[in-house]
Amino acid sequence: MTNSELAIRRVNALARGVGVMTDHFAARALNAEVWDEDGNRLIDFAAGIAVVNTGHRHPKVIEAVTAQLGAFTHTCHQVLPYAPYVRLAERLNEKVPGDFAKKSIFITTGAEAVENAIKVARAYTKRDAVIAFGGGFHGRTFMGMSLTGKVVPYKVGFGAMMPDVFHVPYPCALHGVSVDDTFAAIEALFKADLDPARVAAAIFEPVQGEGGFYPAPAEFVTRLRALCDAHGIVMIADEVQTGFARTGNLFAMEQYDVAADITTMAKGLGGGFPISAVTGRAEMMDAAAPGGLGGTYGGNPLGIAAGNAVLDVIESEGLCDRAEMLGAKLKSTLAEIQKTTPELADIRGPGFMVAAEFLTADGKPNPELTGKIRLEALTRGLLLLTCGVYGNVIRFLAPLTIEETVFDEAMTLLTEAVAAARKA
Repeated sequence: MTNSELAIRRVNALARGVGVMTDHFAARALNAEVWDEDGNRLIDFAAGIAVVNTGHRHPKVIEAVTAQLGAFTHTCHQVLPYAPYVRLAERLNEKVPGDFAKKSIFITTGAEAVENAIKVARAYTKRDAVIAFGGGFHGRTFMGMSLTGKVVPYKVGFGAMMPDVFHVPYPCALHGVSVDDTFAAIEALFKADLDPARVAAAIFEPVQGEGGFYPAPAEFVTRLRALCDAHGIVMIADEVQTGFARTGNLFAMEQYDVAADITTMAKGLGGGFPISAVTGRAEMMDAAAPGGLGGTYGGNPLGIAAGNAVLDVIESEGLCDRAEMLGAKLKSTLAEIQKTTPELADIRGPGFMVAAEFLTADGKPNPELTGKIRLEALTRGLLLLTCGVYGNVIRFLAPLTIEETVFDEAMTLLTEAVAAARKA
């Protein structure tokens, strides 16, 4: 079956709301390379949106999942628990930032992790309201999209959002929003609309993902921690996209001098297998009554096996250091491109969570050029993703295990794609 034939079947069979950005149907993949149904090879700088940080089909991950397949595939942990679940929880309790006793739960998706983090915060504080930030992305469930600070395409057509969710601007110097502006907005919110004594949680991404790969300024994180402490608010770090060595640390919050009360995780934890987690202060995680958290597939044995293997691979292969090295090489290439591309206004991001933002000559978002670059790269065999509220940011999310030769090839293709897009 060819890509074009499958594209027709997809349109006829799948709901329109499932957006698809290419007509390349994956047939097989290995590390940072994917081959489609027509035999075309793509260098993967998307990694399933930061999921296969350890590469497609990493041998140690596949070995661990295969071994679990030979034992059992499902019991529902709430019915018949299993040791690897407990082991992975113990490891996350130790590794998630924060010098305090922690406990964890496992579910299946990033949106579920966010939903459960909010449930925990509400159960612990006996409050309802939640503060989130413009440009943030927290999932497509009703609470997830209510927390998400981007209307198109996530909220369009779905009616009223969940109540008691309040958004304030996220600090971004490039677009004229300072940390002071953010906290002035919070103070205005507290004066006009929301009693801080009603706020259960404040949730943010240490590096905004869909919003444009904007790293949270250190001052912002420190002041948010102080504000949460002053008002008894639970601070939630959404590390669904930043987690598991992507930023040069196992977790992005390691780069700050304060810790969140609760951390949400997914994507890179499973190395391609569905699993998500919530880890937080033990007293908070124990606030919900037995049966209040979890789910039938939560912490599926295959995902748990993959999660334990991913942590082993990150440690044994030094992937945090490798993220720093790859990110530095990518930024160097982008800096060279920038010399002949004035539209490339900003290069940013920790580790190998790097973004390039494109603006017009008068400083406005340039989604047209950004889209052309993505398409030019795709025609050359390089898979890129865009992001940002205005769609004018290219984000780079290749596996941290990408071979040097493949990475270098990708840099050549990227350089050619930018030049071709500008010429066009």
